[in-house]
Amino acid sequence: MMKTKLPLIALLAMSLPLVANAHRAWVLPAATVLSGENAWVTFDAAVSNDIFYTDHAPMRLNGMKAIGPDGKEVEMQNQHTGKYRSSFDLELSKEGTYKVFSASSGLRARWETEDGKRGFWPGRGETPAPGEFEKAVPKNAKKLQVSQSSRRMETFVTAGQPSKTVFELQNEGLEMQPITHPNDLFSGEKAQFRFMIDGKPAVGVEVTVIPDGSRYRNSPNEIKVVSDKKGVVSVEWPSAGRYWLEAEYQDDKAAKPATTRQGSYSATLEVLPQ
Repeated sequence: MMKTKLPLIALLAMSLPLVANAHRAWVLPAATVLSGENAWVTFDAAVSNDIFYTDHAPMRLNGMKAIGPDGKEVEMQNQHTGKYRSSFDLELSKEGTYKVFSASSGLRARWETEDGKRGFWPGRGETPAPGEFEKAVPKNAKKLQVSQSSRRMETFVTAGQPSKTVFELQNEGLEMQPITHPNDLFSGEKAQFRFMIDGKPAVGVEVTVIPDGSRYRNSPNEIKVVSDKKGVVSVEWPSAGRYWLEAEYQDDKAAKPATTRQGSYSATLEVLPQ
């Protein structure tokens, strides 16, 4: 039986960007590259209609974590959740790269009941416990569809010299493995990122990159790329600014009892001028 870990708040927050492609979840640092000792960064986190514009709902922080350059968890300080956004501060007490993220993974099932209605598990807002799949899903369910689903949201900040510890893979779900450091992005230059699914290169990942300021444009100015046979995508940054990256993947190579696996990944990136 596949292990199931679905923190309720992480699942809810990470699922919101998929609602009719209207609401997108993001966590935004005030700066991504800092110098000096004992630097601090303030983060905003929300779910919105327009990228980086707080107009819909706050991101709940219960499922969010911060990891330091040494691989240890860092306290998210001064947490606050308001009407449209949440915020917190992070002290960068060690030199190197920090990761702020939220992640969830688990099984989903739907089927047709004996009276012809739709059955599904887990229910809306439910947090399933390990082993619950066998109890909740009928063994002889009609038209049973089971998917292995994962969602991950990340952003990165660096104090002083960049480091790589926070990029170590968990080998679960869709993950991004930077080739170009995400805090070393410059306008007019290309960056490369490798996408992995359960620890192996993910071929055909559909990646969409949207620059900040879409609220003030008639077009979102999306950049769309697809990962190659090594799971790699290349993105050339047209201008400096903040960008939201979203990646989607699906195949039929899931471990039983799932028949399909789906992965969703998003990240907030800052591109600096030359």
